Amino acid sequence: MEVTWWGHATVTVEDSGVRVLTDPLFVRRLAHLRRRRGPLPPPEAARADLVLVSHLHADHLHPASLARLAPGTRLVVPRGAGAAVPALRRVAVARQLRVTELRAGEECRAGAVTVRAVRAAHDGRRLPCGPRRVPALGYVVHGTARTYFAGDTGLFEELTDEVGPCDVALLPVGGWGPFLGPGHLDARRAAQAAARLAPSSVVPVHYGTYWPIGLDAVRPHEFHAPGVEFERQVGLMAPEVTVHRLEHGASVRPEVVR
Repeated sequence: MEVTWWGHATVTVEDSGVRVLTDPLFVRRLAHLRRRRGPLPPPEAARADLVLVSHLHADHLHPASLARLAPGTRLVVPRGAGAAVPALRRVAVARQLRVTELRAGEECRAGAVTVRAVRAAHDGRRLPCGPRRVPALGYVVHGTARTYFAGDTGLFEELTDEVGPCDVALLPVGGWGPFLGPGHLDARRAAQAAARLAPSSVVPVHYGTYWPIGLDAVRPHEFHAPGVEFERQVGLMAPEVTVHRLEHGASVRPEVVR
């Protein structure tokens, strides 16, 4: 299997001949955010057999990026996403996307790969929609490897039981602004999650890509440092876990030990 990080929470996981894409975001600017590091993902990044959307926040569910998917692509979203986001419905119809809505604990299949939705500790509403209308999710992709894509989440007591055994974890280690609120993992909390989950390999994501316009000088270490700090913290808390800290557009083939 192979993992490619395109920036932010956008990752391609190729496993058992199935190409899975997470939270596609293919723009240079999103509202007050601009892409400060890494080139825009190339057209091939939008090629996928299955696309996973973790929650409704605009940097994770981005209709204009979903519009770049090939007609007929299968799209997995949290249950209720279509009702909450009219633009998602419009894109799905225009691009003939095959939309599957899941709750935590539910599964779907794509070829030789099974995807199971798992709970996330994150406020998944898309303002101005109603409070917490659609819970945020993570996903476990089970093919040759068991790969956990956390989406956006904080630490929660049942994390290990919710995810189960995993070989590779894609963990958010930062954000897109100078401060992280509740329901997020910073570098230290992400390392704690890695220690609990005990995967063979972990790839840090959701950092060092987007930043608010005009705030370049406000706590700049929160933009630049999370990946390195996460690697350091994992070395202290879970030295048996291999950290693959990728550059934008880079790929890795993690060793899967069963």
